[in-house]
Formats: sequence, structure tokens, C-alpha cells
Amino acid sequence: MIQTFELAKHYGHVRAVDGISFTAHPGRVTGFLGLNGSGKTTTLRMLLGLSRPTSGRALINNKRFQDLRYPPREIGAVLEQGIAHPGQTGRAHLVAQAILAGAGRGRVDALLDQVGLTDAADRRSGGYSLGMRQRLAVATALLGDPPVLVLDEPANGLDPEGIAWLRLLLRDHARRGGTVLISSHLLAELAHLIDDVVIVAKGQIRCAAPLASLYGAAAQRLRVRGRDQRRLWQVFESVGGRVTRNGDALEVVGLTPEDAGEVAFGARVPLYELTVDTPNLEQIFLDLATV
Repeated sequence: MIQTFELAKHYGHVRAVDGISFTAHPGRVTGFLGLNGSGKTTTLRMLLGLSRPTSGRALINNKRFQDLRYPPREIGAVLEQGIAHPGQTGRAHLVAQAILAGAGRGRVDALLDQVGLTDAADRRSGGYSLGMRQRLAVATALLGDPPVLVLDEPANGLDPEGIAWLRLLLRDHARRGGTVLISSHLLAELAHLIDDVVIVAKGQIRCAAPLASLYGAAAQRLRVRGRDQRRLWQVFESVGGRVTRNGDALEVVGLTPEDAGEVAFGARVPLYELTVDTPNLEQIFLDLATV
């Protein structure tokens, strides 16, 4: 598993990461979400031994990255694109990395097939598309067959077929007992993949919970349109609703559809629209990350 305990990184007076604690469990995919500058990438770099914490600990299977005996066999990571020398072929890159990782060269062909690069294996990686470079980075992370995967924006550059492929690969890894920690801005896609979510903002944890529990706790929003929008706004607020404008409709929080209908009926305002806006991951994320 992955664990952080009061992890912090300060640059002078700037607290890039300020006491982050969370756990990514085996058998589950954990989404690690935050706006740009939230401390997300800095946290991942400390986890992978690329940056020294100011304080706190980041552990992989109860050990710091620096204390792992064979890191490629315990954790695979995708943190940046262009990890291969542009003059190397995809196959040559994986062979070289397999030697460094202590993995058998025979695994290279299997991985090239797994990530869909068999036909491009003997082309120089400098001519690869962005999506192909991402696939090569994922193959590199898998060389040591590690139980833990850490991926920062792994779907960047992938087409819809590639995104579906990545989702199946990561879900299968979790089903086999592996731990996956993934950061991505593709929140609609991430919602189909992750089991748990960790949201950070300004270097601190805003939320760490199973995704399903957030859907249940998210405030239900109603979209309402009627003959007299001003009157509806007044009566909804008078019974405890929180009202904002969303285009030509009112957005109401704190009332059920039945409540809103009864209130409008009592105010003698005909309704043209009354729908429930089901919370989604993007909405939940923005509500938590921007407070």
C-alpha cells in the first residue's frame, strides 16, 4: 500500500505541501486530485524519492522509497512524458530499462504487445505520437511487475480507445490485488475508474474517502424554471433553499423536488422545468478544491 503521514514540503515561506496524510489501499484505484499548484505533483515526487520532505513520511509497503531493495519490482511510476531517448527504438528503451530493473528481457515483447506498441517497437521513439510515448511510459512502469503503480496524468495524449485500454489495464491490476494511485484532470473518465478519492488544495487534504460516499453526501441540486423566476427565488429562500442562477434557470440546493414543487404550487407560479442535477466527480471536486 501507499501511506503518507503529515507529509510536508516547504520552499522558504511557501508551504507547497502542508501535512498531507492519506492511504491508497491494495485492490483499489485511488484518484489523487487537485488544481494546478495544489501540491499534487510535489507529493508524488516525495513518495518516489525525487524530492526530500521537509517533514513527515511517505511509505510504500511500509518503507521509504530509498529503503526499497529492488524499487522497480515494488513500484512502477509514470510521472512525465519523454522518458525514452528519442534516438532509441521503443524496444531498445525497454530492453535497457529491463536490465536496470533486473527484469528478464523476455518480458519486453509481452509488454510491447500489452500496451499496443508491437508494430512500432522498432521505430525510434522520437517519432512517436504523444499517446504512443504514454504507452511506452506505462510499459516501462510495468517492467518489474510491481504491485504498486503511481501515475501522473497517464491518459494525456491518449485517444478514446487508448483511454479505454488504460482503464481496463488499471482495473485489472487492482483486481489482482495491486495498488493504483492515479492523478488526472480527465475527471469524467476518472469517475469510471477510481474507488477512492483524495482531494488536495493549497497543500492540504480537503477530502479522503471512498468515491461512492461522496456521491451520497454531495448536495442535490435542482434546476428550476418557471413563469416568475424572481418570485420562485424568494419563496425557495424563505423555506431554507440556497438559490443561484444558472443560465435561464435557478439552481436550488437544500430542497427536494417534492418540496420545490409544493412551494411553487403554493406560490401559484407555474413551473416549466424541475429536474435533479445529479452530482458528478467534477462538481464534487470543484466544490471541495476551491473552498
